[in-house]
Amino acid sequence: MKYRASCPKSQWRCLVISKNELMINEEIRDKEVRLIDADGTMIGVISCKEAQKLANSKNLDLVKIAPQAAPPVCRIMDYGKYMFELAKKEKEAKKNQKIISVKEVRISATIEDHDFGFKVKNAYKFLQDGDKVKVSVKFRGREMQYTSLGFEVLEKFAEAVKDVGVVEKKPKLEGKSMIMILNPKQQ
Repeated sequence: MKYRASCPKSQWRCLVISKNELMINEEIRDKEVRLIDADGTMIGVISCKEAQKLANSKNLDLVKIAPQAAPPVCRIMDYGKYMFELAKKEKEAKKNQKIISVKEVRISATIEDHDFGFKVKNAYKFLQDGDKVKVSVKFRGREMQYTSLGFEVLEKFAEAVKDVGVVEKKPKLEGKSMIMILNPKQQ
């Protein structure tokens, strides 16, 4: 981050500049710029000093919106209002998005009925809350020879939570564990 070195007394914006902010007013050092007026009309290619005078006469800011163009494109606008509108749009987009988390339930191939019921109850609660559930069966030692038991347990698990969840990824053996992913049902 860098600080704005020269801020005239008529300007109130002596702030910290981050990398994603646009260059405004005296920061623009190009000889010529393509200028767009505040109402969106194209003025044309003029010197940077003239563009700055035009912006100052309207009590607005000169903002470089396309620095990679030849010549760079600048626009006369109220920079504070523009940044406020941008932040407002970002906040609105963030409010509308839904974050889905993945909860994991670990079981073994030789799980007892009570433990199985307890794990199903937890997965049921996770799916009702709108989270994905990753069900994994770990095989230890000689259990690797009986992966079919793990497959049966996962199928039984999917059957137990079928009213609130659907299978997104069928049971698959990955290394020493078998994994199945469940999605919440859409109402």
